[in-house]
Amino acid sequence: MTNMQIFQVIEEAIKKPPIPHEPAKQSLKAWAMYCLRDRGFKVVYAQNADFAIEMKGGEKMYFKVANTDDNLDPQFGWIVWDSATKTASLVPPQ
Repeated sequence: MTNMQIFQVIEEAIKKPPIPHEPAKQSLKAWAMYCLRDRGFKVVYAQNADFAIEMKGGEKMYFKVANTDDNLDPQFGWIVWDSATKTASLVPPQ
């Protein structure tokens, strides 16, 4: 699977989640990790990010979560929650 295909599956996981994100009930990080695990991703601990997705072969993609798309570090993939539209979006790493 190419990175582009992986990002498409990630985006689908957060655009059509198994459960809606309810900020009062769970953190954005926990919700995002749950959505990705539900799609079969191996979500693991990451020291310098909120979590990582481990690919076959041991390669990892690092992700962080945010409630605004201001000042996002381009070395990470980001899952950004828009509280106005109540939707999440994916910002792939550069």
